[in-house]
Amino acid sequence: MATEELQKGESGGGTGEEKMMENSISMLKLSPEEERLVIRDSVFAAESQCKEGDTFYLITQRWWQHWLQYVNQGMATTTNDGALHSSEFSELACSTAQKRPPAIDNSDLINDATSEDSSIGIELLDTLVEGRDYVLLPEDVWKQLFMWYGGGPVLPRKVINSGLSQTELGQLTVEVYLLRLQLIYMPKRERSIIRISKKETIRELHRRACDAFNLDMEQISIWDYYGHRKHDLMNNMDKTLDDANIQMGQDILVELLGNESDTFGGCLSSLQENGSTSALIEPSKSSMSIAGGLSASRGVFRGCSTEFSQNHYGASQVGEVDNSNGICGVVTRGAAGGLTGLLNLGNTCFMNSAIQCLVHTPEFARYFRDDYHPDINKNNPLGMVGELALAFGELLRKLWAPGRTPISPRPFKSKLARFAPQFSGYNQHDSQELLAFLLDGLHEDLNRVKHKPYIKSKDADGRLDEEVADEYWANHIARNDSIIVDVCQGQYKSTLICPICAKVSVTFDPFMYLSLPLQPTNHRSMTVMVFNSDGTAHPEPCTVTVPKQGRCRDLIQAISNACSIKNGEKLLLAEIRGHQVHRFLEDPLILLSTIKDDDHLAAYKIQKLVKDTLYLQLIHRREERESSSAKSAMISKPFGIPLVSPISRDRRVTGADIQEIICKMLSPLERVGTLTPSRLANNTSVSESGAASDPSEDATASGTGTKSAASDSMDEDPSDPKIAGTLELPLQLVTEKNEMIDLSKEKEKTISLSSSSASICVFLDWSDKLLEKYETQYLANSPEVFKYVPATKKARTEPLSLYTCLEAFLREEPLVPEDMWYCPQCKERRQASKKLDLWRLPEVLVIHLKRFSYSRSMKHKLETFVNFPIHDFDLTNYVAHKSSSKRQLYELYALSNHYGGMGSGHYTAHIKMQLLDENRWYSFDDSHISPINEEDVKSAAAYVLFYHRVKGEDVTVSNGEHSYVGHNNILTQK
Repeated sequence: MATEELQKGESGGGTGEEKMMENSISMLKLSPEEERLVIRDSVFAAESQCKEGDTFYLITQRWWQHWLQYVNQGMATTTNDGALHSSEFSELACSTAQKRPPAIDNSDLINDATSEDSSIGIELLDTLVEGRDYVLLPEDVWKQLFMWYGGGPVLPRKVINSGLSQTELGQLTVEVYLLRLQLIYMPKRERSIIRISKKETIRELHRRACDAFNLDMEQISIWDYYGHRKHDLMNNMDKTLDDANIQMGQDILVELLGNESDTFGGCLSSLQENGSTSALIEPSKSSMSIAGGLSASRGVFRGCSTEFSQNHYGASQVGEVDNSNGICGVVTRGAAGGLTGLLNLGNTCFMNSAIQCLVHTPEFARYFRDDYHPDINKNNPLGMVGELALAFGELLRKLWAPGRTPISPRPFKSKLARFAPQFSGYNQHDSQELLAFLLDGLHEDLNRVKHKPYIKSKDADGRLDEEVADEYWANHIARNDSIIVDVCQGQYKSTLICPICAKVSVTFDPFMYLSLPLQPTNHRSMTVMVFNSDGTAHPEPCTVTVPKQGRCRDLIQAISNACSIKNGEKLLLAEIRGHQVHRFLEDPLILLSTIKDDDHLAAYKIQKLVKDTLYLQLIHRREERESSSAKSAMISKPFGIPLVSPISRDRRVTGADIQEIICKMLSPLERVGTLTPSRLANNTSVSESGAASDPSEDATASGTGTKSAASDSMDEDPSDPKIAGTLELPLQLVTEKNEMIDLSKEKEKTISLSSSSASICVFLDWSDKLLEKYETQYLANSPEVFKYVPATKKARTEPLSLYTCLEAFLREEPLVPEDMWYCPQCKERRQASKKLDLWRLPEVLVIHLKRFSYSRSMKHKLETFVNFPIHDFDLTNYVAHKSSSKRQLYELYALSNHYGGMGSGHYTAHIKMQLLDENRWYSFDDSHISPINEEDVKSAAAYVLFYHRVKGEDVTVSNGEHSYVGHNNILTQK
């Protein structure tokens, strides 16, 4: 089946001697230009022939960009989104000479913690984003690259049809994340986790369940067990899991026929033993405090009998089958519409917060409560066949219907998970990311343009900005016309200036929201582990401050100043990955923005050698068990940070020379009072000269009365050949031909130094006895480039003005490497400076405060308090278009909040409403709604702000206060 093929493919990637020979022959035959043309042709073919069932392969974005720069050196490209396009092979790409990439390394896409479970195969990190972290390659492209470079792990994924129609090519997508389901077998309460495609059938799910628990298909029945409650009996064998609304991370109940009564016996204890009480108690938020002093936890325990009766005897009196959490708080039955909460289905507070902000946007509330069906665009290949708009409209109407208790958004969440699998399951997500998807998805589903015309943008050619901006906007509206564009989209002016020829390029681009930085700084802090290759000092971390858009030369200079580099020395910078040197950062022009916060860097102080040099890389290994089982085999695994020392290629080097170099590098790590190879060498040379034949006599003569530290270690005689032999470092050198040389036995053998490779690798196998002689803790941990530390209480409370954040967003800054601009005058890619100006403001201005900083495997949160205006948010001075004399004023009406940290955070919403002729702010905390004071709206939890324009003609200013005449921008009861 499809799922099994994917799992089998994930374990591939091994190569034999014949394939290695074929690889080396292929690499010798093809130049970078030839590689580029081969891959370009394969991409062209794949784009025209893609169909359901095809296989694509994930490849790390970092390696792909390295390869693109290698094959396009001296050229430039117009593509900057990181995804795979055939245009990348026909345009120019990079002006700096690039070295050939190493073997493909997809390890930064893998979740090591979960991948150790061999039953589900290799697991991807759940934070990956296409174009930022990985690229999807067609099968022929991957096979060609893999033949040339090797590496892995291999990560195949299938093309599926994600829409309703099985024939619409517009609905083809690569299923990067397979469904992760937990099978629960009753009555034994055994569990098994499986990965399966959402396009597999229920029959295949039955088969997989039988394999997991060693059962026959005739013996079992399978239930949709979402939220630990029976929903649907899954007995339609030809139905797909997607059609059955099965979601990422949910449970599937496997019942042994004839034992159904045992499933809910002892309801509470059963669920507790399974690690979940979600059917009985609302997800706990008791440790968090909500603005205004209200508790965030109001979930009330409900007895097992009540849960049982609702499961088996139908819906509650208000018709909500999922309303089983026993919610207390504000009762909305009989109250005005709009004060209706949403049940938390399990970590869905992010979704509830975003939905409440959107449904309480005045224009959306009116639009979706009227007849919007004529606007639904079912033929838009970029849309969701209108289903997302219909699901959202239905949910909005429920939330605005009077006399309703909190409702379950499960139908909407199921539809959302179908079109955006990243939001499926029970994991916490980002409310802003959901908002961005919803606004874009609703726009495409409601786009009134049924057939988008092709319009080529014209150059400004000296025309007035007003004329060019209107032309850009008209072109945009000709292709994009929806309620979302009417309400939320604005336009900004983007000015690019080439740093070489001063060429100025002006464009006018639409925006849906503004993402404002909370750290308006042009610098970053970087930590690097510094080593002395001459063995004179312990390694130590060094933290420096460098320009954010700086280059490697800036980092090297900063470290050199901090570490006092001597005359005749230089710093060799290297990126460490997998306890080995991944790459030497010798090019001083490498941009620091390509180095991520969770990367690991080492700097080696080495002597400047005039002659041609290569680097000796010492990689540490020790024996560990292959798995946690005590019976598993012992294997050698790398650990720690490698050491590096330069060697002249012109010098004759023997095994003994390499032993001596490595002993010198390790000498600072020797423990006091132990006998090590370097001390053995020193004592031997002293004994041979006859200077210290009797250590005790020397000690007595000196008046110390003690032996030397070296000979006192274990009362061993260093001149004894047996002792000397045991103290030889167990070193294994890897030759150019991939052969291993035991340097402890080949002392006098001349080592052939590679003329093409930048380094040679030597493995040091650390025994327990050898580990006792050295302080290897200095090598054990390599610090991250930047380790996030939560801000101090003082820093969190120091206010940052929203205007300051806006100015930082609009400020002129150089582009990051991924967005380098192709200058038509220079005909090369340039790191141009970019400046933004607001030009056309929308009716509703959505502002995202960038509290989260991303790395490949995690996010960090900034607790900065932003002082944002509730009234009179004045953008007049930030709008470049000065044709109107009216002030550009906005009023806050909603915001999405995020409380707590990444692991235990919680989302709420604050909404301003007019009920019974009174404007009031309300806190929407999932199903709980409570009034709050306006002064409690502001907090360090504010994450996404929703502002509504105050009509200029309706605003009069008197003593700094605004009154509203004839226009009410606060949402009222319809």
